[in-house]
Amino acid sequence: MKSNLFRNVSLALCATAAVAFVPVPAAAQSEQQRLVDAAETTLSNFLRDPEMTWLQQNIGRAKAVLIAPEIVKAGFIFGGSGGRALLVAKEGGKWHGPAFYTMATASVGFQAGVSVSEVVTLVMTEKGMNSMLAANFKVGGDASSAAGPVGAGAKSDVTADLIAFARAKGIYGGVNLDGTLVNLSDEWNQAYYGKRVQPTDILVRGSVHNKGADKLLADVARVAGRK
Repeated sequence: MKSNLFRNVSLALCATAAVAFVPVPAAAQSEQQRLVDAAETTLSNFLRDPEMTWLQQNIGRAKAVLIAPEIVKAGFIFGGSGGRALLVAKEGGKWHGPAFYTMATASVGFQAGVSVSEVVTLVMTEKGMNSMLAANFKVGGDASSAAGPVGAGAKSDVTADLIAFARAKGIYGGVNLDGTLVNLSDEWNQAYYGKRVQPTDILVRGSVHNKGADKLLADVARVAGRK
C-alpha cells in the first residue's frame, strides 16, 4: 500500500513538473490559434454575405488573402485603428500559411463612428505579394490599394495590388487602406510554428505547417477553386 501511495505521489509530482516546464511557445500558441479561428469565422461571414459578390467571384484570382478579424478604432478625433491579421497565400496551386501581421492606420475609410470592423484584403499582384513578404511596408507607398466594389450587382473592374473589403455593424463597403502600416509579427509566427521562420518559409516554400490552420486553408482553397 505504501509503495502504491509513493508511486501515485511520484506520478503527480512528475505531472506537475511537466506542466510547469511547458515551453513558452506552446502556451502562447493558443493566442495565435484564437486568431486563426476568428479568421475562419470572418472569412465565412464574407463568403456568405450577398453584399460581397465581387470578393466571392474574384478570390480565385488572388495570390493571397489577408484577414483581419478585428480592426479596432482607438480614438474619435485624433485616433487611429489597428489590429492583428493573418495571411494565407497560393503557391503552385496550393494554399499555405498563415503568417501573422499587425496593422495600424490613421483611419479606416468609410467607417466613421464605427469602433470595430473586420477586413478581408485580396492580394492581386506579384508586387503586392512581395510587399507582404517584407518585414514591413506601407500600403499606398509600397503597394497600391483600392476599395473593393460591394453590392449584389457590383461588376467594377478594379485594378490595384491590394483590394480591401470591410464589414462593421451592418455597414458594408470597400475600404481604402492607404497609409496603413503592415508589420510582420515574428514572435507570433515563431510561437505558432515552434521555431524562427521567415514569411517565405510559411507562404512560398510551405516548409512549416500547423494543423490548426487546416480548416482555414481548406475553406480558402474551396472557394478560390470555384469557377
